[in-house]
Amino acid sequence: MRELSDTHPKAEHRYLELLRASTMEQRWNALSEVFARARVLCELGLRSRHPGADDEEIRKRLAVRLYGRKTAERLVGTLPDDAI
Repeated sequence: MRELSDTHPKAEHRYLELLRASTMEQRWNALSEVFARARVLCELGLRSRHPGADDEEIRKRLAVRLYGRKTAERLVGTLPDDAI
């Protein structure tokens, strides 16, 4: 049974063809771009939820989102109590 998707099967097939034909460097660059955009979106969401936060606080909150609280604390030090 096919999973639910809003992508037409022909489009999905073509995408997979292009993906298979791409080099590892091209795949890595595409993945890096997706990660960078997701990071920006996450940061924008944090700024929306915490409008009074300065850049340092946003950086700490983003670290918690990306790496989890325990690792973020090791990376950036003291964290806001409500950072999740």
